[in-house]
Amino acid sequence: MWGRPRKDAVSGREGLGISRPLTVISSHRGWFDWRLRQLWGCRDLISLFVRRDFVTYYKQTILGPAWHVFQPLLTTLTYTVIFGKLAGLPTNGAPPFLFYMVGSVAWNYFAASLNKTASTFIANADLLGKVYFHRLAIPVSVVISNLIAFGIQLGTLLVILIAFSVSGDPVHMTAFAFLTPVYLLMLAGYALSGGIIVCALTTRYRDLIHLITFGVQLLMYATPVIYPVSAVPARYRWVAELNPLTPVMEGFRLGFLGVGTVDMQQLAASFGIMLVLLSIGVMLFSHVERTFMDTV
Repeated sequence: MWGRPRKDAVSGREGLGISRPLTVISSHRGWFDWRLRQLWGCRDLISLFVRRDFVTYYKQTILGPAWHVFQPLLTTLTYTVIFGKLAGLPTNGAPPFLFYMVGSVAWNYFAASLNKTASTFIANADLLGKVYFHRLAIPVSVVISNLIAFGIQLGTLLVILIAFSVSGDPVHMTAFAFLTPVYLLMLAGYALSGGIIVCALTTRYRDLIHLITFGVQLLMYATPVIYPVSAVPARYRWVAELNPLTPVMEGFRLGFLGVGTVDMQQLAASFGIMLVLLSIGVMLFSHVERTFMDTV
């Protein structure tokens, strides 16, 4: 809007009073200065990052997005042979192939999001050193872009569930299946919180980035992905129940297969832990981002 002439704050010259958006960039921030409104303002940039990740991931590939169909199928087939046939792990009456595929689809989204967000600073150091934007835009875009793969794999799972049901195998979906968006939100929150915590620590301890893949593999065996909680001996079951990811995996499996030991109180407690970890991660990430270019 045109207004009265006024002096420019930089040049000292008089000019027309045109209101312009002003962004103040400062390295002095508190632990709770998360600038979420600024992050929301970067939503167009986040969508560009999502498109970039999608295009670069499938560039010069033969099968393209079909990899997201073959990957869970091959993984599930391997789990069925090794853990179902050879190891003889129980599946609580569910068809072994479906049991392992439900766990694989949920875990693949969490693991992929965690691994990629953990390398945010290192993988994007050149970009972050040239232009300013809210640094959380990159890890948030990673979590969102992995939803594409999750959607493809979930669609594949539903097709296989229908095929099993038509063939006469027992498939008992329950009302917990309607909580799938909640499970997905919790997996995204845990992946984002864990990824940005590791990302913040790698600015000082670079070797952590090499341990994250190994750590995710160990975490998979500590989480009921390839086995139900009921298969854990009673004296060690409390260890599995302390894992905040356990209610998510059990709830996901209970919804699509009707097998699992979880209730709403456990899911609510897991959701609360996710919010606490996410808050800690954002605080640590925001505190480190102002000096990371000096250490990375």
